[in-house]
Amino acid sequence: MSSASLDRIVINRLRRSRKQRVLIAALIAIVVAIFALALSYGQSLTPPGEVIRVLLGENVPGAAFTVGQLRLPRAVISVLAGLSFGLGGVAFQVMLRNPLASPDIIGISSGASAAAVFAIVVLSLKGPVVSILAIVAGLGVALVVYRLSYRNGVSGTRLILVGIGVSAMLESFIAYTLSQAPAWSLQEAVRWLTGSVNGAQLAQAAPLLMALLVFGGVLLSRARDLEALRLGDATAAALGVSVSRTRVIIIVAAVGMIASATAVTGPIAFVAFLSGPIAARIVGSNGPVLIAAALIGAVLVLAGDYAGQFLLPGRYPVGIVTGVLGAPYLIVLIVRANRIGGSS
Repeated sequence: MSSASLDRIVINRLRRSRKQRVLIAALIAIVVAIFALALSYGQSLTPPGEVIRVLLGENVPGAAFTVGQLRLPRAVISVLAGLSFGLGGVAFQVMLRNPLASPDIIGISSGASAAAVFAIVVLSLKGPVVSILAIVAGLGVALVVYRLSYRNGVSGTRLILVGIGVSAMLESFIAYTLSQAPAWSLQEAVRWLTGSVNGAQLAQAAPLLMALLVFGGVLLSRARDLEALRLGDATAAALGVSVSRTRVIIIVAAVGMIASATAVTGPIAFVAFLSGPIAARIVGSNGPVLIAAALIGAVLVLAGDYAGQFLLPGRYPVGIVTGVLGAPYLIVLIVRANRIGGSS
């Protein structure tokens, strides 16, 4: 290969890298802009100066309650949950090389939801105990699905099909439990299942941030191994990746993030499912998809919650808004997969 060709390759890579950094910066700017909007404007307008004073700890009459007690916790939890859903979801999709391999689809969210509903309705529990049970159940379901789908390695298609079956059983359990629920606990369980940041508190942010830093750090540190798995198990093994060990680490980290976010907000529909494909379209499949997907997740939850509160007729939880966005995409994706399968 001539030196001119090598120079062109280097220049193209530098241009692509520069473009990807600009796109990531743009996504960060969008998150910050929506976050600022959510703090400043709701049913009333709070001047940016007063918002900043509240964030600095001043007791501003009116704004201290509106911004500090109502809007800030909601926005902070939306960002942290969105980052967790986006990063955890894309990790599954990249590892299994299938856009359907999302926690929404393969039963992990259903496992956390089933545990939370059982805790609320049957055990009459509330607060952190419900969250802990949801996290443990999400991890447990992920390991069960992984074990049931393991046969001389894990096939992405087999794992998805097993996950869909497990999810269907868990959804049936949820429906039966809700049908037997007394009125006082039914409303709480349904609110949790919808996926919402209503009633968010800043006290919930610390454990969610800790889970994001720990599990997200693990996923980002395994970014190269994930890219190798995208090429197939044999190729990844040839590149020195311990395939089975890496898969278990990624699954535990991704599920830990998803379950932690679900424990706080409930299963916000399709955020984990949509973030990866949108990120791949923006930065390219060979770009920093993990970071981009996390930021897309934050945008979806922040924007979905704001739209559900103020931009739509009526007030809707964020899970309903993202569900309306994600359901058509899921249908299109399944139809496309069927066409490809039918033509092969």
